[in-house]
Amino acid sequence: MNAKSAISKEIFAPHDERMLGAVQVKRRTKKKIPFLATGGQGEYLTYICLSVTNKKPAQASITKVKQFEGSTSFVRRTQWMLEQLRQVNGIDPNRDSPEFDLLFENAFDQWVASTASEKCTFFQILHSTCQRYLTDKKPEFINCQSKIMGGNSILHSAADSVTSAVQKASQALNERGERLGRAEEKTEELKNSAQQFAETAHKLAMKHKC
Repeated sequence: MNAKSAISKEIFAPHDERMLGAVQVKRRTKKKIPFLATGGQGEYLTYICLSVTNKKPAQASITKVKQFEGSTSFVRRTQWMLEQLRQVNGIDPNRDSPEFDLLFENAFDQWVASTASEKCTFFQILHSTCQRYLTDKKPEFINCQSKIMGGNSILHSAADSVTSAVQKASQALNERGERLGRAEEKTEELKNSAQQFAETAHKLAMKHKC
């Protein structure tokens, strides 16, 4: 069982929560921790996890989970409700970067993901979750590559396709209308010509009859 599966089973399942995604991170800038607070726990791995409750109405949250050196178990640390997330900063919209920032109502963390790909996947899930579970104020996503806004890009692509199809159909109808209009004009001209021919023929006939 990999680390993320273990976290899902050990940390979230017992609380009737479902883990949607996780990213392994390290701090870009280390926090100043009082000497006594370290407690000799040693090195540890940190994961930022996104989860949602199974009970309705569903509530999504972001949780910091740690695994200390020499231990096979995981420890739940700080947890924020998704509503507390104010800004997601992808740092560089022009290249794959593992760095990112998360700004909450009462906290600000600067992280480096284990890989840029893992960060990208987590951001895609996070963005989609915000769109689904937050009805009011949604967090701001800044300095993010377009592919990170996966769901939104797909929707825009679909919308563009529909718009293009409508435009093509409209153009085809206009062209058909123009052709029909020209055909109606031609029919009217033929009708007028036929009427004039009939009148001329009738006059000639009357003339010869007299």
